[in-house]
Amino acid sequence: MRLMLWPVSLRVANKFVASRHRHHGPVQGYKFAIAARLGKRICGVVIVGRPVAKSEDKKRTIAEVTRLCSDGTPNVCSFLYAAAARACAAMGYTRVRTSILAKECGASLLAAGWRFSHTTRARDWNRPKRARKVVPHLKVSKKVFIKELS
Repeated sequence: MRLMLWPVSLRVANKFVASRHRHHGPVQGYKFAIAARLGKRICGVVIVGRPVAKSEDKKRTIAEVTRLCSDGTPNVCSFLYAAAARACAAMGYTRVRTSILAKECGASLLAAGWRFSHTTRARDWNRPKRARKVVPHLKVSKKVFIKELS
């Protein structure tokens, strides 16, 4: 059997993420979600939305992969990253981005044709004028990858 793409709802994608993602939970919103299937079995999902940092996309031409999760099936991650980029290009976005933990290598992103952009510094989202719950595993440096679509 070979991998196939399948559009899924946010509910289905979030259920997969909640059961398998090693450090993130479900997302609040999205533009679209795609599942990778082997037969009838979902073996991975990608959820794409607007950039989490709103200052990144003042013209609304950038999409962001907010979650990608697989069950370990070989090549699923690069298959989904490539599919997400193609879908974003078809929708008129000029760039798609994502971030991974700094300790992760990003091999599936590179295999899908994305390029490393930069590494962010570790910080949390809590601010004096905007209190947020501190989540220790999110206060780490991240590698940012982008894929130019135009």
